[in-house]
Amino acid sequence: MTADLEVAVIGAGPHGLSATTHMRRAGVRAHLFGKPMSFWKQMPAGMKLRSNMSATNMIEPAGPLSLKSYFDETGDHQAWPVPLRRFIEYGSWVQRRAVPDVDERYVLRLNQANGGFRLELDDGASVTARRVVAAAGIEPFTYLPPGFEHHPEDAVSHTGHHSDLATFAGKRVAVVGAGQSAFECATLMIERGASEVEVLVRSEDVVWLRSYSPKTLMGPVGPLVYAPTDVGPLWYSRLVATPALFRRLPHDLQAKIAYRSIRPACSYFVKVRLDEVKVTLGTQVTAATATPSGLRLSLSDRSSREVDHLMFGTGYRVDVGRYEFLGDSILRRLRRREGYPILRRGLESSVAGLHFVGAPAAFSFGPIMRFVSGSWYGGRSVARAAAGDRGAARAR
Repeated sequence: MTADLEVAVIGAGPHGLSATTHMRRAGVRAHLFGKPMSFWKQMPAGMKLRSNMSATNMIEPAGPLSLKSYFDETGDHQAWPVPLRRFIEYGSWVQRRAVPDVDERYVLRLNQANGGFRLELDDGASVTARRVVAAAGIEPFTYLPPGFEHHPEDAVSHTGHHSDLATFAGKRVAVVGAGQSAFECATLMIERGASEVEVLVRSEDVVWLRSYSPKTLMGPVGPLVYAPTDVGPLWYSRLVATPALFRRLPHDLQAKIAYRSIRPACSYFVKVRLDEVKVTLGTQVTAATATPSGLRLSLSDRSSREVDHLMFGTGYRVDVGRYEFLGDSILRRLRRREGYPILRRGLESSVAGLHFVGAPAAFSFGPIMRFVSGSWYGGRSVARAAAGDRGAARAR
């Protein structure tokens, strides 16, 4: 087909920026749609990134768009952990240098058309593209346990729904979860004036991360053994950082490694700020009933709580069927398993020319795809596929 665009990239977060940058470096004309770092800008103000400094790099672990290059240019050498605000500034800096012509229109609908794709945009226009990279992030995948979705959002919500936790000043809040988002949101709410915050943890313990990386104790050998991607424990790190190898493992083994690499855990820098947060282990909320003064929570240990708000820090569950822009002609042909698209080399789906980067690629390429450092592999892989397709077309 004769298309308006060679490649359209949907989503301007770290993975979309990486795919666009690497394709352009490979000579592929990639056009990026979306508002830069929009998902990150909606996260609770005051948060800090759990990833170490090397894994906080977008695009590449070292080079002109690395975190070090950003710090060198701005003169502000931030120590770990990197504040969310600084990371967003870094992402905006990357976008200005690598993709200054980002198209901030949103893609409302994507369908197949004449051997390629048609994208309908939020201003009423439409364009065609030979190839599409979906880098639309995890915002649609927020997970609330069944039975709580009928409550209004001002009573029951997800940690991903809030950018300003100061709105809970003077409120009693129960937070459900055992990971970083649950504990850090609880801490931030207390620091912003919440009257009471309790974290309810289903398991009998919490995984607290060390204040230091084990590789620091290994001297010069540490960086060789532990991958800079900072995903997974020491003995899985290099394997997880090599998706081309990881995806060749039996699926049962992949699932075991993936769970161990992404299980709920919380950083030490949050743990030391939890003094005023009550943490209750081994219990879960079984029901929430509206009362004149807020909510009455029934717990599995037969106790109850009276709160103003119930917040779930229960993470995200990928289901690309929840991407509203994916049209019926795409979904009918898209092979999926457990909500994830089944991807082959180049992160390409069963719909020829349609690629997925970021968390939706985790089922096929491993847990690294859920993290910022996964943008290194994803961007380069898509670029190789797109450049190879271009070369084959020229040969014909």
